[in-house]
Amino acid sequence: MPTRNTKFFSLLLIAADLAVLAIVFAVSYYVRTQLDPRALLHAVYASEYVVGFTIIAPVWLLIFASLGLYTSNIYTRRLVEWSRIILGTFIGILLVVGWEYASNVHIFPARLVALYVFIGSTLAIMLVREILRFIRHELYRYGKGVSRVLIVGNSAATTDILTSLSTTYRSGYQVIAFAGPGKLLPSHLGVAHYSQVEDALRDIKKLRITTIIQTDLYDSEDRNHKILGAAQVNHIQYNFIPGEPEFYTGKNTIDVFLGYPMITVSQTPLIGWGAIFKRIFDFVVSIVLLVPVGLVILMIALLQMVVNPGPVFYLSKRLSRFSNPITLFKFRTMGARYGKKDASLEFEEMGRPDLAEEYRKNHKVTDDPRITTFGKFLRNTSLDELPQLFNVLRGDLSLVGPRPILPQEVNFNPSRTALLHSVKSGVTGLWQVSGRSELSFEERIELELYYAQNWSFWLDLRILFKTIGVVLRKTGAK
Repeated sequence: MPTRNTKFFSLLLIAADLAVLAIVFAVSYYVRTQLDPRALLHAVYASEYVVGFTIIAPVWLLIFASLGLYTSNIYTRRLVEWSRIILGTFIGILLVVGWEYASNVHIFPARLVALYVFIGSTLAIMLVREILRFIRHELYRYGKGVSRVLIVGNSAATTDILTSLSTTYRSGYQVIAFAGPGKLLPSHLGVAHYSQVEDALRDIKKLRITTIIQTDLYDSEDRNHKILGAAQVNHIQYNFIPGEPEFYTGKNTIDVFLGYPMITVSQTPLIGWGAIFKRIFDFVVSIVLLVPVGLVILMIALLQMVVNPGPVFYLSKRLSRFSNPITLFKFRTMGARYGKKDASLEFEEMGRPDLAEEYRKNHKVTDDPRITTFGKFLRNTSLDELPQLFNVLRGDLSLVGPRPILPQEVNFNPSRTALLHSVKSGVTGLWQVSGRSELSFEERIELELYYAQNWSFWLDLRILFKTIGVVLRKTGAK
């Protein structure tokens, strides 16, 4: 919710970034030209350097702005902000170096100046933003710049918003009053409670309310207009947040359609250029990985033929994006006669109704007797999944995504598995790095739904790096 204070803070960040860049550029130039006795690559006088910075600085700030570094949903998330600062400064340096190469007009007198600027601006901008964040939180703690909020609503989301905004020194919002059912108001908040919204609206001035947040529309159109009208008459901010969770999961866009504001709700943010970039990334990385991994696959295939006679690979029919069927490649880890029908049926045929019942209940078993000794080694080390790189090359799978489910698993929860398959399935995913076999089926679905609805390229990278650690520690693989 962009308030007057968040807009002021964004402007403050722009000014701070500009000041930091000016200082870092100046110090970098001085250190290399005055304190370093080595010869310079190019004769760039101080006046020319200042002119160059004057041209560079606005472009640099535009890069930061395009990365969202002046929007509250980024600068309130420290790790995301840091990663984008690093990316922004790197892009800025590349543009300067590229301009020098293309135009033969030099801005940096030596290569070290570019390095000093990159490292110095990255660290200094992070440090200054941390200081500003600390000052802002301290001001919030003493009630300075805080928005005094009246919350109006009747849904469970209202309780979540009430609780989330109660930490004033972090949120910058102080919940003063709530209009709605008393059962939705957490008892520890100690805010004014109104059963009727009309009573709360009459006390707006007395409570010094500066923001109204409404989470549900009343059946009465007149009542809704009263709330909006009260905000307009008192010249305070009005925000409407849909109480249904479906409106704030995935990727939402707001547009104007036939003169009306229209919210478009997508199942996942992985659409458009994001999907294209993810496919290119998958293809390139899998090609690079197949060079060293190809030898490992060949060695395992030879061992498989010796110690576990039968087909080398296990071809499994699975469902991927939009529940489209794919053939999944894995090294076979079971005996040659198993894996051709539903696991519960195979357990019953083995005379193990206990395992059949365990599988029907948990969709897995703790100790599967169908798995061979060599197969256990492959599973424990996750080497059985290496052939899935060929699925990635074919476009059946992504490197990161929800686990490709068996066709019969669709029946376990049809609505949720449909939403789960709004994105392409993956070789690894959030569930693999969050407990894997220790998680129940429902817990795994919850994690994978979170991934589908909150995808980002940075999330993919974090999962890939965490997967390496999980495989090396052999945690959760069974």
